[in-house]
Amino acid sequence: MPARGTPRLDGRAAEAYAEAHLVRTGLRPVTRNYRCRGGEIDLVMADGDTLVFVEVRYRSDLRFGRAEETVGAAKQARLLTAASHYLQRHADPRAARFDVVAIHPDPRGGLDVKWIRDAFGV
Repeated sequence: MPARGTPRLDGRAAEAYAEAHLVRTGLRPVTRNYRCRGGEIDLVMADGDTLVFVEVRYRSDLRFGRAEETVGAAKQARLLTAASHYLQRHADPRAARFDVVAIHPDPRGGLDVKWIRDAFGV
């Protein structure tokens, strides 16, 4: 159970929280919730000359594992499909990487953000 007073987020709020965190660290938003038949990318950001495909995961409770542990092989395959579709449609020549932003309650009643850069390769 989350600590009393811990904010509870829905999917959109978690993505907005993650995006704000990434913007504070210097990334620039490109698009949100890019969808295609084979998958969805929560955030597309620019990190200098690199295009960053970001998967945002939120867990309100750690009893069943940490948020980042939910990005398994099947999810990675869907992200790769969506990223490939994005790159084909936008002809973006930048290098690309996949990051995961995991959000979960911290013991003090706030939220902990774990940013995993280059979380998996292609």
